[in-house]
Amino acid sequence: MSDYSATLNLSVPQTLDLLLSRRSGSAKAMKGPGPDASQIRRILAAGVRVPDHGKLTPWRFIIFEGEGRARMGAILAECIAGERDSSPERIELERGRFMRAPIVVGVVSRAREMLPIPVWEQQLSAGAVCMTMVIAAHAMGFVANWITEWCAYHPKVLERIGLKPGERIAGFIYIGHPADPLEDRPRPAIETVVTNF
Repeated sequence: MSDYSATLNLSVPQTLDLLLSRRSGSAKAMKGPGPDASQIRRILAAGVRVPDHGKLTPWRFIIFEGEGRARMGAILAECIAGERDSSPERIELERGRFMRAPIVVGVVSRAREMLPIPVWEQQLSAGAVCMTMVIAAHAMGFVANWITEWCAYHPKVLERIGLKPGERIAGFIYIGHPADPLEDRPRPAIETVVTNF
């Protein structure tokens, strides 16, 4: 073990076991409790340690918890009212969308144009924030689900939650505990996704 690893008190097998055991838990099948204030702060602190070429901080967070989840549901219901698929059942579904987990973190990508740092790299950094938060939640004993769904792309929703021009939702990270035992899904065999050059 290197001096650096020893300083961090990392165990390579434990770290790899953590990464290899990570799996998503459906937002539809979550329950409380969710992370408390200090735990969510640690999850966010892990998220902001991602690679960030140019130190641009091309992302920010919106936390939906408590009554904020119900307010988001009201916005979703209002935004789809009058649309083709706006049955009473659908409106009720949207009211409860952000209530499925104890806490939801919106990761906002705020990539800037006309910089030496490519927009694509800034967007990848926002994706890395999402993945790091999912892993951090897993390490703390929670289950997380990184999804977008229609509301991440609806202009009225984005305006109502305060996104500025050029900002996009990289993901909504739902965090809680699984209501049912998690099942793993098949993963690709490594040899099917690797090419030697």
